[in-house]
Amino acid sequence: MKQTQYQAREPDERGFIRYPDSEHQVWNQLITRQLALIEGRACQEYLDGIEQLGLPLERIPQLEEINRVLERTTGWNVQRVPALIPFQTFFELLASKRFPVATFIRTPEELDYLQEPDIFHEVFGHCPLLTNPWFAEFTHTYGRLGLNASKEERVFLARLYWMTIEFGLVDTPAGRRIYGGGILSSPKETLYALSDEPEHLSFDPLEAMRTPYRIDILQPLYYVLPDLQRLAALAHEDIMGLVQRARELGLHAPKFPPKAA
Repeated sequence: MKQTQYQAREPDERGFIRYPDSEHQVWNQLITRQLALIEGRACQEYLDGIEQLGLPLERIPQLEEINRVLERTTGWNVQRVPALIPFQTFFELLASKRFPVATFIRTPEELDYLQEPDIFHEVFGHCPLLTNPWFAEFTHTYGRLGLNASKEERVFLARLYWMTIEFGLVDTPAGRRIYGGGILSSPKETLYALSDEPEHLSFDPLEAMRTPYRIDILQPLYYVLPDLQRLAALAHEDIMGLVQRARELGLHAPKFPPKAA
């Protein structure tokens, strides 16, 4: 497993995590900036989740605050984890309706982008949609499938996750909107994803599994759902059959340059 430069915060004996004021200030900068940027860009289901969670602006929320809402809406929880976890642990958590949240927050120097998911990315980016039954069902199914998948199969599942949960767009009656947490927690990607610069393709799970990606660039391609309910429908399809088909067909040519050595 990759090494991380971040150290997750540990809770006290009552389960309370204490963060220094400087880290609360980073949270405040991130959330106030993103709330302004996602207006008119995030899908309604995400905005409904933001309202239900009632995330504080002035401090990093405690995980128990989030759990109270998730348990009431979809039966999910968040689970405190170190900065990086193995694939096996990730799938085990999702399969048991627990979403991993690393209890560290980025430094001021990495305010715009970091390669490791911090508490802002996980809580602001993903937790609002975990209040939605369609999104929650797909995420749960994804975890159960990944738990039983081979190492090779998991690579194709990872691409599906990247193109949906992390960097997905959706068409709505009000226009094209964002639902992917990787976009919604990034100021640059929030503006870029809905612009004319990247390519937008209608969502096809098989094609998504065959699409290479890089984690350190703005995405050149986004897949667009017809509606968020498409994720719940996908949860009832033969996803592992699609994985086998994707393996047979192979990957598309990347739409980005190779990473510099």
